[in-house]
Amino acid sequence: MNETPDGRLPEEQDDSGDLIPFDSEDEVVGDDGLRPATDDATDAAPPKTAPIDEPTEEPHDGQSGAPGSQGDATVPAGLSEGSASTGQTSTGQTSTGQTSRGLGDGAADGPALGGAGVRPESAEVSEGSAAEGQGGKLGAAGNEGAGAVSGDQGGGAAAEAGKGGRRRAARKAGLVAAGLAVALIAAGVGVIVVVKPYLSPADFEGRGEGTVTVRIPPGSSAQAIGVALADAGVVASAGSFVRATEDRAVTGRLRPGTYRLRKGMAATAALDLLLDAGSRVVKRVTVPEGMRVSEVLDRLAKQTGLSLREFLAVDKGLVGLPSYAPGLEGFLFPATYEIEPGDTPVDVLAAMVERFGAEARRLRLAEQAARVHLTPLEAVTVASMIQAEGGTDADYPKIARVIYNRLQRGTPLEIDSTVLYAQKRRTLRVTEKDTKVDSPYNTYRRKGLPPGPIANPGAKALVAALNPADGDWHWFVTTDPAHRITKFTNKESEFVRYREELNKNLGTS
Repeated sequence: MNETPDGRLPEEQDDSGDLIPFDSEDEVVGDDGLRPATDDATDAAPPKTAPIDEPTEEPHDGQSGAPGSQGDATVPAGLSEGSASTGQTSTGQTSTGQTSRGLGDGAADGPALGGAGVRPESAEVSEGSAAEGQGGKLGAAGNEGAGAVSGDQGGGAAAEAGKGGRRRAARKAGLVAAGLAVALIAAGVGVIVVVKPYLSPADFEGRGEGTVTVRIPPGSSAQAIGVALADAGVVASAGSFVRATEDRAVTGRLRPGTYRLRKGMAATAALDLLLDAGSRVVKRVTVPEGMRVSEVLDRLAKQTGLSLREFLAVDKGLVGLPSYAPGLEGFLFPATYEIEPGDTPVDVLAAMVERFGAEARRLRLAEQAARVHLTPLEAVTVASMIQAEGGTDADYPKIARVIYNRLQRGTPLEIDSTVLYAQKRRTLRVTEKDTKVDSPYNTYRRKGLPPGPIANPGAKALVAALNPADGDWHWFVTTDPAHRITKFTNKESEFVRYREELNKNLGTS
């Protein structure tokens, strides 16, 4: 029989060739004496033995699995896999299958994995883990024909294989990441294409072409204007126009009116034209203070191109007169008005009456008239006489005081402009004959105020009527009409002298 390297006899065979295992009570003799066999030894298959070269002693370098490490310590039987052999130095060889069991060399239970292909349970041996209390490593016999590989060599191969695997995994991860990036970019582009019409409202480019007229009603919001422009084909969408007004913060500058624009305009270009007064299709008419209704209507007809007959035929109930107004006289407020295409005589007159109403509210006309013991209609009537007689703005409150002083004393007002209104004339020369005309508006013959306004007063005349100056004057005379010089007095003798001065300046004396 061949002797195994650790001194054990191989298991005997019977005549049939079957192996006869050792009895569990058999003793195994090692270099250090007797020790009981472990259960692992009884379970192990008989190894095929091969001579082992005498180990060459080399200094232990402290590294795991270094060859030549000495192992003199006796190790009890039954150690776990990878324990040190008893009585000899480890050769540093690793099993290509599984680690040896118990004492001596372990028989391979399966096919060899190759130098670095150790199984998980043999990792400690193949990596050259140090046995507790030993200076070297336990060598294990591999399968027949399998080459012995040192612990360091096996570990190096495993490390190289690990590095290669990590490189392949990194390349794979990089390719996956790149693919994901491309997919995300493509998806993002698709999302932008889909939602862009919602994020950026449709808009034309350029300044458009052709001509189109669009009317913006009073009180229109930027959205309402945008809808009107889109309906007319000026802009591509109401949203684009609203965004343009918000970007430039000009919503408050948009004005109602009729505008001459172009079709197919960029929203910003359309906005530029709406902010340009020159784009408005409008006729402007200025009505001065002190004009009579007949004069106002004639002026409106000439400057707007509308029919005078239509102005004269307007139903007074359609223009919004205040409840105390007997007619248009005194309530067509003097100002500059913009007459747009499509406006009718009713529209124009209604706008003028509305303007008077706004001024009356601002001045609190009804309330302030009561303070000077007048009705709203009487206050407007006084203002109309002030406007017709006055020379300068500073004279208006004094004229108001003369009127109130004479009313208080019960003296006829003797206002020349009332006589001329009754005669439907305009002149600076009022004769004795003129003062005898039979008319409720003749304040030479009738005491008190005339039945209604004799002109359309402006804001300053209205203010003067509500806020007369302090004084005891009873007469006033515009002695120099060309230079708008008016003189006031409470003495009749002075009044006569002032009248002579006027006649001299008029060349009638």
